[in-house]
Amino acid sequence: MSNDRQGVWSGGEAYEPYVGRWSRLVARQFLDWLGAPPGAAWLDCGCGTGALTETILSVCSPSRVHGIDPSEGYLRVARVKVQDPRAHFEQADAQDLHAEANAYDMVVSGLVLNFIPDKARAMSHLTRATKPGGQVAAYVWDYTGRMELMRYFWDAAVELKPENRHLDEGVRFPLCQPDSLLQLFEESGLTHVEVSPLEISTHFQNFDDYWTPFLGGQFPAPDYAMSLSEVDRAKLRERIRSRLPIDKDGSIKMVARAWSVRGVVDTDA
Repeated sequence: MSNDRQGVWSGGEAYEPYVGRWSRLVARQFLDWLGAPPGAAWLDCGCGTGALTETILSVCSPSRVHGIDPSEGYLRVARVKVQDPRAHFEQADAQDLHAEANAYDMVVSGLVLNFIPDKARAMSHLTRATKPGGQVAAYVWDYTGRMELMRYFWDAAVELKPENRHLDEGVRFPLCQPDSLLQLFEESGLTHVEVSPLEISTHFQNFDDYWTPFLGGQFPAPDYAMSLSEVDRAKLRERIRSRLPIDKDGSIKMVARAWSVRGVVDTDA
């Protein structure tokens, strides 16, 4: 993956309060949708801090899970969080994957596919590593629609500074739509390709619980927030606060939607 992701996305500890807590919830829905048989060998591409790997281990009874990620910072967190002997983490790039051919029953990627510069190349590696009849699957946040915690942020940010619209994740990552995901998987030679929405509730205790993770200075939205002057950042904070659906007790309830996609490696391949 790109040096941008390795640098800007290097701190695993900052991931949890931002979207890590929500990625674990959507991972469970994703795995329920896949319905993989027990005893499968899994590859988790872009495993990050291990949220998807940990969920696979807890609900899918795998024989093994191999997690790869280009960020050693993320992997350090994953190795601490996931102590299961069936899991193994390795620093590797999906665009230059040296995994054995036909080695895995299930090859999955959670919330990272849109950040891979050469998606077609990565998909060719992931497909090659999958056994005939096995599944390749992924999910990505719906940045343009119901990933609401980010939409409130970017809608306000672009209203305040329209010249920065190109930084909006909904603009930067057009892959995060059903038609684009279908096209990528079908062009990779996979069969029985399907796309499905995954939706979870994101409940924040108060505005600070929502806003503070944006001050972490990593990932696209927090990085943008911290690039602003203190005055502009305060304007952004108050504009978002005025728009959020804040309940009388101060809590905030929103929805986070991801799009999931899966396909089967042709048994004649």
